[in-house]
Amino acid sequence: MLKCTHKGCEKEFNPEENKDNACQYHSGAPVFHEGLKGWSCCKKRVSDFDEFLQIPGCTLGKHSTEAVAKPMKTEEKKMEASHVTDEGVEVYGKKEAPVVVAPVKKEEKPKAPEVEEQDDESLPVPEGTICKRRGCGGVYKDNATSRGDGPEAKCVYHPGAPIFHEGSKGWSCCPRKVLDFDEFLKIGGCKEGKHLFVGSQNQSEELVDCRFDWYQTQTTVIVNVFAKNKEDTQVKFDKQSFDIDIKMKGNKRFKKTFPLFTSIDSEASKFTALSTKVEIVLKKTNGISWASLEPNSEVKTWTTFGVSGGGGTVGGKEMYYNPDSPLNMK
Repeated sequence: MLKCTHKGCEKEFNPEENKDNACQYHSGAPVFHEGLKGWSCCKKRVSDFDEFLQIPGCTLGKHSTEAVAKPMKTEEKKMEASHVTDEGVEVYGKKEAPVVVAPVKKEEKPKAPEVEEQDDESLPVPEGTICKRRGCGGVYKDNATSRGDGPEAKCVYHPGAPIFHEGSKGWSCCPRKVLDFDEFLKIGGCKEGKHLFVGSQNQSEELVDCRFDWYQTQTTVIVNVFAKNKEDTQVKFDKQSFDIDIKMKGNKRFKKTFPLFTSIDSEASKFTALSTKVEIVLKKTNGISWASLEPNSEVKTWTTFGVSGGGGTVGGKEMYYNPDSPLNMK
């Protein structure tokens, strides 16, 4: 198994199964500005670093093992400081008279020790699941290898939070600071423990509703289900329906079966998980224009799409019907 080098993906893959749209990644560079984090190729910005790492990729393609080229550094002209204070702080512009402020003592409340989440080893883990602890990146293989006293059960991670300040990057639990984002991701963990693949899962799963819409062409019906912070998306197609199952961050889940107005080609139908929605393309088995997405007893008549040239259903000289249109079934 090889590991993809695309940012936002970095999954292990089999070269023989590396097909188009197998990799969902970010083609741009990370952007950190005024506390917000995101990617230059995406509009989405978040404040939490874990949410930044979970931003779904905006580009689809094949997995790659090529090293990612680092952006060219541009030289900036440095303005000379007008003077330096006794504390070593550079001051630009007019020198102001020092202001003496009496120190105010603040009462520090003792902080309660944080309890780290631990894996419930009675819960099953899908093969290939990545450890959730920051800076680890361990991949689950099986219980004998990745849990208990297995050879790959040790987790080396960062218990602290990421810090980005004036161009430097590091962790609150470590003294080391770097400038390059790729070097920041390579900073080794400072604490040893057990992997966190699934957590304790004490929270009950919350079923939520997601907004959706649809439109059609002559050959397809496109359904858009709007959902963010997706962790896993599954869509199964049948001849007269399709099932969608979206697992989202925060233990939320959208699960629904859509019965369809008429039959579809389940083998030719497909779906794509994007950053803000899931796009589902249903392949029609005939040229009938759908009057609704789901079966509707109030629909009594329907027609077919027009054709190019002198014929068609609207404004044409000749009328065309689909072979399974009710007008042909006499």
